Amino acid sequence: MSSEFERMIEERRLTQIKVDRDLTLKEIREARADLIEAKDSLERNRFKWATIQGYYSMFHAARALIYSRGFREKSHYALLVALRNLFIKDLGTKLIEDFEGAMSLRQEADYGLTFSEAGAKETIEAAEIFLKKAKEILKNLGKNL
Repeated sequence: MSSEFERMIEERRLTQIKVDRDLTLKEIREARADLIEAKDSLERNRFKWATIQGYYSMFHAARALIYSRGFREKSHYALLVALRNLFIKDLGTKLIEDFEGAMSLRQEADYGLTFSEAGAKETIEAAEIFLKKAKEILKNLGKNL
């Protein structure tokens, strides 16, 4: 594990938890629901909300992954660090970068009020791929979803 991961644990921004299948399933359901909402928002030209909802689809899928390994995050950044350390081989660099990019677009849309149709589409496309891969990983871990 990286020193950054160790620091997150030390600062309690990442904590160890008991692996809970129900909690993992709940996060996958939320990821699916947010992806559906993101697509609906995109169709209605609500690009800010499409971006935010697309990111949150990825966020919940990422939470499901780290929960399956017995960790819980206390911040969005800690979740990114956990993904990099626990799932880099499973997700690959591209999906981790997509998550980080969506996180940045969400922050810009939410706090900076900067968003676009292109950013919304990019986030939703990444969220679809991310959720599919997360479900595949969880299935391989024996968490039939």
